[in-house]
Amino acid sequence: MAAENAATAAPNRDIDGLSYEEAREQLVGVVGRLEAGGASLEESLALWERGEALAKRCEQWLEGARKRLAAARDQADKES
Repeated sequence: MAAENAATAAPNRDIDGLSYEEAREQLVGVVGRLEAGGASLEESLALWERGEALAKRCEQWLEGARKRLAAARDQADKES
């Protein structure tokens, strides 16, 4: 079971190093492939899992941006 979990996680290891734009672009591609259909069940599940991981990565970037903006606003308010 551990080997199966490692094999499942391996295709998505690269996601942590993606920029927001790269992750979003890949997510759009995954969604397009899923919407086109024709993939086997196993392939569709792998695409879905990758899409979920890509969406999570995009959300991490956006949350980081929100925090940076809030910190910049707080700093600007203190300087005013």
